[in-house]
Amino acid sequence: MPIKPLRLSAYTTVSALGRGNSVALAALQQETSGLKPCDFEDADLATWIGRVDGLETEPLTDEWAPFDCRNNRLARLGLLQDGFIETATAARYRYGANRLGVFIGTSTSGIRATEQAYRDRDPTTGKLPAGFDYRHTHNIFSVADFTRQYLGLTGPTLAISTACSSSAKVFAAAYRYMQAGHCDAAIVGGVDSLCLITLYGFHSLGLVSSRLCRPWDAERDGLNVAEAAGFVLLERAQPGDDGIALLGYGESSDAYHMSTVHPEGAGAVLAIQRALTNAGLMPSQVDHINLHGTATPANDAAEDRAINQVFGTRTPCSSTKGWTGHTLGAAGITEALFAGLSIEHGFIPANLNQLTMDDSLSANIVRESETTPVNIVMSNSFGFGGSNCSLIFGRLRG
Repeated sequence: MPIKPLRLSAYTTVSALGRGNSVALAALQQETSGLKPCDFEDADLATWIGRVDGLETEPLTDEWAPFDCRNNRLARLGLLQDGFIETATAARYRYGANRLGVFIGTSTSGIRATEQAYRDRDPTTGKLPAGFDYRHTHNIFSVADFTRQYLGLTGPTLAISTACSSSAKVFAAAYRYMQAGHCDAAIVGGVDSLCLITLYGFHSLGLVSSRLCRPWDAERDGLNVAEAAGFVLLERAQPGDDGIALLGYGESSDAYHMSTVHPEGAGAVLAIQRALTNAGLMPSQVDHINLHGTATPANDAAEDRAINQVFGTRTPCSSTKGWTGHTLGAAGITEALFAGLSIEHGFIPANLNQLTMDDSLSANIVRESETTPVNIVMSNSFGFGGSNCSLIFGRLRG
């Protein structure tokens, strides 16, 4: 039985493209990437990154000082865009602070604060600095806790950390909580920030490219690590509503390997099929697929097989990681909001940076951005350990 649509009443995104929806929209339509050569801290890596400018000089102060870390700075920056706080505040008055849920995805939260603390530990005793506050920074729950307090909310609050599907799964969690009666509306989001452990970690796995990432390209050789934040106010769609809505979600956990995707995309197929079922849609009704599209050889090949199995070779597909890089735990929310912009403004973004077609892949890759009516978009997010989530968004017609 199809799920009941949830309206995206407000949303906002911050990434390497800049701050807010209008900047992201302009970059997507003009095919302008936000990636640049790595200049993060003292990372000695020949790669490109998707960095949000200004975080180093915009600390959290006063009552928010305990939460001060790169991740929570990025969360606040996201909340400040597109009038989101004002819309969330109005929702708090409508529903009550205890009836708004908060569901935030992140993969590493404020781990950068711990990296810095270890650098500054006592050289004799090894003791960490007295000012290091694990609970309010590195703790996975930190960003969810900060978000709910910053918005003055007291409803159910969860942090979801399932690698690169983290902030796609927040939509599914919010829907279930609302259906169960635990909350009447929800703030969902995702925040992940640059840190050395992800840069060097992905490098040690041989997954980081020294070039601009090239999803689906014949010579693709890895991803570009990035950071981003995004937030959505989710409310139950009512008769007569217009705008963008979550129509369906699908999740799976294939547990094929800790860091390698199932070669045939088995878990991806299951998540995609469940999303279509929950939305009450046939594959032919999807206008565009926002691919997970990391530009690693194995991931793109597996996702291509999954797409081919469910959709065949006709549905237009593209990855937006050529614009933002791989924002890891924030990828789900970032690309969900790009799907919303695509529907709202009638365009399909190109598969940026692809130079050469890979003849072994069969998905219908969009090489140049297209201006066209878009009513339904699927967005895929597939994480380490086989944690998969597909979301379907569509236009409400009042």
